[in-house]
Amino acid sequence: MLVYNSQVHRKQELEPIEPGKIRMYVCGPTVYDQIHIGNARTFLSFDVIRRYLMYKGYEVTFAQNLTDVDDKIINRANEQGRSAAEVATEYSEKFIEQMHRFGILDPDIRPRATREIEAMQEMISLLIDQGNAYEAANGDVYFSVRSDHAYGVLSGRDLDQLRAGERVEVNDQKRDPFDFALWKAAKPGEPSWPSPWGEGRPGWHTECCAMIHRYLGTPIDIHGGGADLVFPHHENETAQAMCAWHAPLANVWMHAGMLQINEEKMSKSLGNFYTLKEVLDRYPANAVRLLMLQTHYRAPLDFSFDRLDGAVSSLERLTTCVQNLRWAAESAPQDGVLSDADRVLGAAVDAAEQEFVQSMDDDFNTAGGLAVVFGLVTSCNKYLSEAAGQTETAVTLRAADALVELCQVLGIELEAEAKKGEGLPHELVDLAAKYASYDGDDPAEAANTLLEARQTARSQKNWGVADAIRDGIAELGLMVEDTPAGARLRAKKD
Repeated sequence: MLVYNSQVHRKQELEPIEPGKIRMYVCGPTVYDQIHIGNARTFLSFDVIRRYLMYKGYEVTFAQNLTDVDDKIINRANEQGRSAAEVATEYSEKFIEQMHRFGILDPDIRPRATREIEAMQEMISLLIDQGNAYEAANGDVYFSVRSDHAYGVLSGRDLDQLRAGERVEVNDQKRDPFDFALWKAAKPGEPSWPSPWGEGRPGWHTECCAMIHRYLGTPIDIHGGGADLVFPHHENETAQAMCAWHAPLANVWMHAGMLQINEEKMSKSLGNFYTLKEVLDRYPANAVRLLMLQTHYRAPLDFSFDRLDGAVSSLERLTTCVQNLRWAAESAPQDGVLSDADRVLGAAVDAAEQEFVQSMDDDFNTAGGLAVVFGLVTSCNKYLSEAAGQTETAVTLRAADALVELCQVLGIELEAEAKKGEGLPHELVDLAAKYASYDGDDPAEAANTLLEARQTARSQKNWGVADAIRDGIAELGLMVEDTPAGARLRAKKD
């Protein structure tokens, strides 16, 4: 399996530190507001990477933090007249809720910064003792960037070039403008904790490094995040780890590309800023995943609602294909005799499963994986059309199962999508009694009776009755769908 390592700027074979096991960490959100769809794209990318590693048989231990103390949280709390803890608690819960809606698996470990103060202080003390950090006169503690001779190893940046070309924070407490805060002295009204350096709180770059070391050990196999975190956040993380424990923080660094809206940077000032909640309130989570996974995780993603509408149609095509395969299998011959068409479909399933793995083994190429899935959909639809109701049960079900399984690896739940709107209304019983003399009380039986009555009316060219049955069914929010295996009822498309 080839994985692109941001530190070496090339793909390399994935070689777990411990055979058969992967320890993986992805930077989580700062919880002061609803996450936007750019954040969601990153979390989705690593959710799929995790899912595929598990599909390949790895035992994956996945950790993701919540930054629940930070300047942004404090500022939001001051704006709203609340405590920072109240803001962080509210948006932590909302983040987890939206991740569940989006189909993101819960991490195995979800540390929160405010509960890991002791681990961070232990790391800071170690860095001070080793000469890699220092206490300023005001109680701040800074990491001495110049003390790490390998600084820049991840981002490839040179400090002297940075000094000339980038803005750095002006702070007379620092010995060097590039030094960064490990511990911030308390200010009036801000949350704080006691420490050897006085009351204060951790700096942003401090928490992930300490949490990884505590829960996963160092080095880990994979550290992930958005491309915007490479510098300075991840560079500062790996510098702390190398100096504190004399080992890399991670063997492989992975970064997801940025998201654009209609080829423009997403920003509130441009009026094209969307939270994940806003999008999921309008579109199915599976469709949003499908759109995002059509682009390789490292490439920039161009998001638009036109493209999202197209993803909804593609999701419908996938769902309908699986439904039609299941439907056809119910009425297929049970003798197990394979036709040429059956054998062709079986070979197409075999090829799709192999090609899907080949795509995903190449740095988690979900775009290639989806192309394989839709190629199999085309083969399945051709088979259903040519078989004309003479499908073979085992072959048909295997094709449906393969589509479901491959999509599940991507977190796209076709069976759950198909079940939306399932459950036939009891009013079908009255409709069947009116047009087909049905005297039972089972909506499913009534539906079959109605479909048979409609077909009989059409064959007799009794269009009035056929149209009346169709219209009555439509009034119940259903539609008649003609398939190679016969007619059936399903919920109307939105």
